[in-house]
Amino acid sequence: MPSGSAAFGDATLPADRQSQAELAYEKLKQLLLDGTLPAGAQMLEQEAAERLNMSRTPVREAMVRLRQEGMVEIRPRHGMRVLPISATDMAEIYEVLTALEGAAAEAVARRGVPTRQLSVLRGAVRDMDRALERDDLSAWAEADERFHSHLVELSGNQRLIQMVAQLWDQAHRARMLTLRLRPRPTNSNREHEALVEAMAAGKPELARQIHEDHRRRAGTMLIELLERLGLTQI
Repeated sequence: MPSGSAAFGDATLPADRQSQAELAYEKLKQLLLDGTLPAGAQMLEQEAAERLNMSRTPVREAMVRLRQEGMVEIRPRHGMRVLPISATDMAEIYEVLTALEGAAAEAVARRGVPTRQLSVLRGAVRDMDRALERDDLSAWAEADERFHSHLVELSGNQRLIQMVAQLWDQAHRARMLTLRLRPRPTNSNREHEALVEAMAAGKPELARQIHEDHRRRAGTMLIELLERLGLTQI
């Protein structure tokens, strides 16, 4: 799935500046997603520029883009600060994800799914099963994300794709933090499988219902876990 939406007006930037800003954005975002820069961490423009071996201009543009996506705040003379995600934030994120991805599943089933695309989705489910057999939850999470990414992309709705990507980025830390604290996601694999079959059979209402139920269960489990751990924000 493409990472969050490109900053409005990027197409007006010179090509070299645009590519540098994009590179700075991807590198800074990865530091947030992998936990190198945890919630509350601060980084000055100059510090980020030195770390990325880039000038301050593309770094500044990257920070602005991350702020637009709700991942950081920018403070005068203090650079950016990584924003925490609370259980309340996660509840809101999953509520919107449920609606958006459910709409994507319905649209895909209504339009029909080419055999090659069904193979990609089924392959992701097989990879999820194999990962669980190896007890490799990181590989499972990667295959799960690949499944959802491909599903949303098949909707063909670019605004929906961008919105979902942004929400996934915001939820990433909480998902990875709790990955090994949740029950083994065997049922989740079977729900993915049922969704593929509903889309293959051209049953849009059923596809939407399966996916919305799947997302609600996942969101409820994650939020309850955060609350049980006493993690008001991460």
